[in-house]
Amino acid sequence: MSFVSPGFTGRRRAGPPGRLPPGQHDVGDGFPVLSAGPTPRTPLETWDFAVTGLIRPERRWTWEEFRRLPREAPTVDIHCVTSWSKLGTRWEGVAVDTLLAGVETDAAFAVAFSDGGYTTNLPLADLTGGRAWVVDTFDGRPLDPEHGGPARLLVPHLYFWKSAKWVRGLRLTARNEPGFWETFGYHDRGDPWLEQRYAGD
Repeated sequence: MSFVSPGFTGRRRAGPPGRLPPGQHDVGDGFPVLSAGPTPRTPLETWDFAVTGLIRPERRWTWEEFRRLPREAPTVDIHCVTSWSKLGTRWEGVAVDTLLAGVETDAAFAVAFSDGGYTTNLPLADLTGGRAWVVDTFDGRPLDPEHGGPARLLVPHLYFWKSAKWVRGLRLTARNEPGFWETFGYHDRGDPWLEQRYAGD
């Protein structure tokens, strides 16, 4: 299996002042496609989203149930560890806060898991407080499979590998459990403003 699909080469642009973290460039209208393997294509009738782990009872939504949850439409800048940034991206989906509403848990971390076996770990604090969403719409249209459709995690204040494509759930954990790229030496948290690209940064 190829670890990374073909990347994107385009004209590098300097972004507006204060919008680009160190080492990043603005791709403008481009939207690079980078994936750790083939693109899953899950039929909506079999798709669901679950919150598991340190939560009782576990929560699960079908596609139809997920689409009926209260929705938000964040406009955010996104930043890839490979140095591209895309500014003012428009999404629509469900806040993680909504998915966890009323949950009592001793968890401090979460592992996002996806179709295709991809995982990534995040502190629960990075997923709550209006900082993260599960999105199914980009720029007013259903999210393309190449960009993580039917739904992906969106955590825009961290490098984009934390915004897991094809996401199917969150497993709440007491301890930090490294995900796919983290086991290959990527940083546990991935703050682009601190250039937390790799372990030790």
